[in-house]
Amino acid sequence: MNGQPIPQTGPAGQSQQIQIKIEDSVMKGTYANMMSVAHSKEEFVMDFLNVFPAQRAGILTSRVIVSPGHMKRILKAMEENLKKYESNFGKIEEAKVPGSEVGFRT
Repeated sequence: MNGQPIPQTGPAGQSQQIQIKIEDSVMKGTYANMMSVAHSKEEFVMDFLNVFPAQRAGILTSRVIVSPGHMKRILKAMEENLKKYESNFGKIEEAKVPGSEVGFRT
């Protein structure tokens, strides 16, 4: 396991760091090429999937469940990072949403 300092904002806006232990299997990351989001009043469920078009099958690689308040913070962080990315590397063209047809045509 590796320790990663994660900056956090404590009470009264004070900055502090929390030492986070990360299992090696988690550290390497997980690839996902599709995502699904569902919600109830109490929580948001984000499913990350790896879909194999030629096989018309997929694998759920990760499920993250968060409170609505935390989802708001995640969305804000993602929007801020997307703006920074596009500022540094240029506008990202949104990929076309795959239709019902999967795979290659000849």
